[in-house]
Amino acid sequence: MAVELDFLTLFLSFISVLIFIFFFRSTSHPPSKTPCPESYPIIGNLPSLLRNRHRFHDWVTDMLSKTPSSTLQVNNFLNLSHIICTANPVNVEHLLVTNFSNYIKGSRYLDFLQELLGHGIFNVDGHLWTVQRKIASHEFNTKSLKHFISDVVKSELSKSLVPNLSKACDQSLTFDLQDVLQKFTFTNICKVAFGVDPEPMSSLPFVRAFDDAVEIGFSRFMAPLPAIWKLQRSLNIGSEKRLKEAAEVINEFAMEVIKSRQEQEKKIEDVGGKNQDLLSRFMLLSSDMEFQDEEHRRKFLRDIIISFVLAGKDSTSTALTWFFWLIAGNPRCESLIYNELSLAAPPLGAEPVPESRVRIFSYEELKRFHYLHAAVSESMRLFPPVPINSRSTVEDDVLPDGTHVRKGWAADYSAYAMGRMETVWGQDCREFKPERWLDGEGVYQPFDQFRYPVFHCGPRMCLGKQMAYIQMKAIAAAVMYEFEILPVDGGATAEKMMNPPYRLSMVLKMRGGLPVRLKRRVAAQQLVKSQRIK
Repeated sequence: MAVELDFLTLFLSFISVLIFIFFFRSTSHPPSKTPCPESYPIIGNLPSLLRNRHRFHDWVTDMLSKTPSSTLQVNNFLNLSHIICTANPVNVEHLLVTNFSNYIKGSRYLDFLQELLGHGIFNVDGHLWTVQRKIASHEFNTKSLKHFISDVVKSELSKSLVPNLSKACDQSLTFDLQDVLQKFTFTNICKVAFGVDPEPMSSLPFVRAFDDAVEIGFSRFMAPLPAIWKLQRSLNIGSEKRLKEAAEVINEFAMEVIKSRQEQEKKIEDVGGKNQDLLSRFMLLSSDMEFQDEEHRRKFLRDIIISFVLAGKDSTSTALTWFFWLIAGNPRCESLIYNELSLAAPPLGAEPVPESRVRIFSYEELKRFHYLHAAVSESMRLFPPVPINSRSTVEDDVLPDGTHVRKGWAADYSAYAMGRMETVWGQDCREFKPERWLDGEGVYQPFDQFRYPVFHCGPRMCLGKQMAYIQMKAIAAAVMYEFEILPVDGGATAEKMMNPPYRLSMVLKMRGGLPVRLKRRVAAQQLVKSQRIK
């Protein structure tokens, strides 16, 4: 009985402290005039968040679309943190360009993603960010890297992806296209960024550990009470224990990659050559930087490796997964893309049948595929790989729409919601219409970056944007020229577009994957027959 009374006393004391904190914080920070839909006293948006967790991004979109300036304030449990979220292009420009120095990653990002990203370019500000950005910016603009990337993608398409899809097609298999694309893009980024083939390097445990770390890191952002995961971390239990174990696997893989490149660099230097991959370029340039010792230099390179994996492993494959799902549900668009590809390909029999019948389109051909480029862009407008992004405020500020943001608040913008704002894209904003990206001559025309922040904006704009487009268009062209993609669920429909099958994560992956079957196109069938006769 005494134990029960002690517990009751402790519990009531705890509640009293929470109530005191709530009222203290409420009086310390006068309420903002920014709307806060679906909020309740003390518990804030928590009930609505839990009720809409399965459709989080659409819930945020619904709330933003009902506010006068497409900006809202989030009230967390006990008002323990302050967040504003916007889908207003003018505000996005202010956050990411006009007042760039006032909106940083900050300690919040570093704390949430420290075990995964360390002090990599996506997780830091100031000098560390400037150094990495400067090196990466220089290398991404070199012609040698662009050619190297193009050669790697073409090689992997002809030797791996299309032949494997052909086998699945011939055997009438149903398989998860999202999973296939994830494996393909992971191999691609390893060869482009690190110059290594991940297969002999026991990469499967790394992929699992990496995915687990991403999920747990994102769950920290979504936690109603951050104190819970911080307590788990201090006690090394639950998901935080899994994260620690995942980090060990990730670090081991990264160090293995570094060791492999250092050994390879030594061999190449002995014969007077140099490697073309990104890691080798960073290793060369980092040799002029000051580090306390070799361990700190390797830690610097480790963080770069993981940053490249995060950028290249899931974002491209996720974008392509939604693209194929949308195309399958829009046969008119599929036909227009195939016609565009067919015009670039020589008629059947016009040239000798190659040993490998895989049709890989050149960089120059890809540049002429305006409708394909428009369709890929339109797909990412509706399903941006990174659906929401966050910043921390250095000093008090007022956004262009009049929203007050205080020092230490989080300022988020939702690329997912922006793609569904009538004020930004018109009444047909929820429709898949590649034509909105084409001028009267059918030539692709990009939109203002602040209406379309899929690749971020301003000083932190994605350096790999062109690389991503080349890769996505090359994969889409090679696959669509050869096959029809037949999703088991039939692809995108108007009803499914109202409740898309995504899962809540850092990257907008499709829930349950994308199970598909393949059907060879008529021209491809004829080519297969001609090869057999030959």
